[in-house]
Order: sequence, then structure tokens, then C-alpha cells
Amino acid sequence: MDNRELILQSALDLFYARGYDAVGVQEIVDRAGVTKPTLYYYFGSKLGLLQKLLESQCQILNQGVEEAAKKEGNLPEILYGVARFFFDFAASHEKFYLFMLALFYSGRENEAFQTVAPFIESHYNMILGIFEAAAPQLGNMRGRQKLFAVGFTGVLNHHIMMVSYGRKIDEKFEISNETTYEIVHQFLYGIYT
Repeated sequence: MDNRELILQSALDLFYARGYDAVGVQEIVDRAGVTKPTLYYYFGSKLGLLQKLLESQCQILNQGVEEAAKKEGNLPEILYGVARFFFDFAASHEKFYLFMLALFYSGRENEAFQTVAPFIESHYNMILGIFEAAAPQLGNMRGRQKLFAVGFTGVLNHHIMMVSYGRKIDEKFEISNETTYEIVHQFLYGIYT
């Protein structure tokens, strides 16, 4: 692993464990085994480091959601594919995903919130696009696409948080296909009724 990756991984571990604001640059470089000038060379600042961390991981998330959203099929199939990707991404990038959500729930004046907000908004807009494209299947939506997008992402994120919270340290993070189907089915039941 090169110095840049060591810094990113060390920062993620510390940010996840203690929060962005509670971690200093010196702690990050000590953990990575590099010097402050090395961190500044790659990232410019602690905020630049956060930006690159979010960019690198959210790019993977965005590509997967975009691919799932573009697949041919009806709304239940598309939502299942998106949910499945979210859950798989969260399972393989658990620290990052939970850290990203924690940033989004921080104070609106916080620089970390302001840095993560465009990434969260990007995910939301992709989900919103799914519901806008499904308007012919759902009938007269009367502007409810936004509520559906918020509700669907909220259900996914809450489920990810609860599975992570409820498991033992040595237990694998996993949300089964059956559970994914049930989550999507229950969400759609609420839309169709």
C-alpha cells in the first residue's frame, strides 16, 4: 500500500471511530507512519483528505447505483437492484458508509457536513430519477416522487444502520436477498396503497 492509500485508510479508521472533528492531522500521519508534509502533499489539508476519501468511495457507490437504475425492468426489479447494490456496498465498505451517514447527520454549519452533502444529494437525485422515470407505472404522482426518493433512501440507510448496530463484532455484515426483497416489497406496498 502506498503512502496515499495508507493516509486514506488511517483517516477512515480514525474518522469512523471518533468522528471527523475529533481527529487531528498528527494522529492520522502517526497512524499511517508518514509525516505531515506527506499528507499535505497528497491532500493539501485535512478537509482535502476528507474530500478525496468521499470522492473515491462515492464514485464506486454512484456507478453501482447508476448501473442498477439503468437496467431494464419494472419498478420493483429496479428498486431491488438498487437496494441490493446499496446493501452490498455497505457490507464491503461498512466503515466508510456509516461514517458518511454520520457526517450527513452532523451540524449544517460543519465543514464535514458541507463536504458530504453533495455526495448524499447525488445519491438522492439518482433515486429520484428512478421514481420520475416510473411515473407512467405509478400513475399521477402529483409531485410525490421526491417523497418516494426520500422514503426509499431512508429505508435503505436505516436498515444498514440497524444491521450494523445489531451484530456482534466478529459477525459478518449481511443483508440477504430475501430481506432485500421484503424491504422493497414493503416499501412498494406503501406506495401502491
